Amino acid sequence: MRPTYASNENLHKFISLALQEDIGEGDHSTLASVPENATGKARLLIKDDGILAGVELAEMIFKVVDETLQVEILIGDGSAVKKGDVGLYVSGKARSILQAERLVLNCMQRMSGIATYTRFLQQKIAHTKAKLLDTRKTTPNFRICEKWAVWIGGGKNHRFGLYDMIMLKDNHIDYAGGIRKAIEATHKYLQEKNLSIRIEIETRNLQEVQEVLEVGGIDVIMLDNMSLSDMKKAVQMIGDRFQTEASGGVNEQTIVSIAECGVDFISVGALTHSVKSLDISLKAVKD
Repeated sequence: MRPTYASNENLHKFISLALQEDIGEGDHSTLASVPENATGKARLLIKDDGILAGVELAEMIFKVVDETLQVEILIGDGSAVKKGDVGLYVSGKARSILQAERLVLNCMQRMSGIATYTRFLQQKIAHTKAKLLDTRKTTPNFRICEKWAVWIGGGKNHRFGLYDMIMLKDNHIDYAGGIRKAIEATHKYLQEKNLSIRIEIETRNLQEVQEVLEVGGIDVIMLDNMSLSDMKKAVQMIGDRFQTEASGGVNEQTIVSIAECGVDFISVGALTHSVKSLDISLKAVKD
């Protein structure tokens, strides 16, 4: 099971474009040195401790490159791994294995790093009700894999893009002429377009929280860069009327204190924009 945005259609589009970017007119290194009829086997070697992600995607990449390749999965997505583990074996045409190698590794290293950090932060706040959210601070054209990795690591995906949720941030509010005007204009727009989309609005202080409470008509209130004392007051003010999301200034040192303020969600851009990839390699198995 995977998130709805990670459909076969969307993943195949991503894989096709990525392979075209890498292979172009041909993998001349492989074509020049490896006989056309050569076959082989390779193992996915884990060289760091962490959470493995991208296994299902890797199998799909191998099959797109060459449907005759055989993939034996030993460790699945979301599993804890340690240095020296073997995640999978792939066997078949040597040329096909080599052409798929770099895309598989680029995806799995990045995704595993994201999943590892997501699991680490989520475990730090497991004693609270807060859930970890990703953001749109992702690598262009790689968002599908990065958000999937957050999901594999135990986090929750925020909106995938600009189209599947309305988020009225500070610039929207300022350009609209204030909180009330922004919310009222949003409701008019949704009614005219016959759309049913969740609405989140950013607040920067307790005065703005109070104004949102007076206007209503939203689903989530973001508490942006608030002090812990103001965040606790905001959560008390909001009560059960709307869900709450903490954002800004979230890191390993602050996330526990923020979660203990009672917010429902904590969004962390660093899950996808500042993560260290897991070291993974694909090595030929010699007879």
